[in-house]
Amino acid sequence: MNLPLNDPRHPWARLTTAARTVLDARDASAPLGFATRVSALGLAGVRPLVSLFELFALRALAVACLLAIVSIAVNYSELSRRIGGASSSAGDDMLLAGSDAVSVVLALAD
Repeated sequence: MNLPLNDPRHPWARLTTAARTVLDARDASAPLGFATRVSALGLAGVRPLVSLFELFALRALAVACLLAIVSIAVNYSELSRRIGGASSSAGDDMLLAGSDAVSVVLALAD
């Protein structure tokens, strides 16, 4: 029984028609003292306990940033030589300062 969607006897059409007629009689107001509790928590300024995941994620971010800075510092002479164009061997190609970062890193990896 394959009925078209615009047929009123189709199950989807009957379901959507029934859903339109339902009234929501629930109370939508906040419970007593809710505003006081929320404002007290907001003005308390006490930070809840930090989860272990958050603690380790921040440490991992700090270690990754430190490793990136150290790797740039260690390879600074090679980077400045390649970007400046002063290549010592014939196989080195000059990397322009206007090149995108991915092509520079891939060229340096060769």
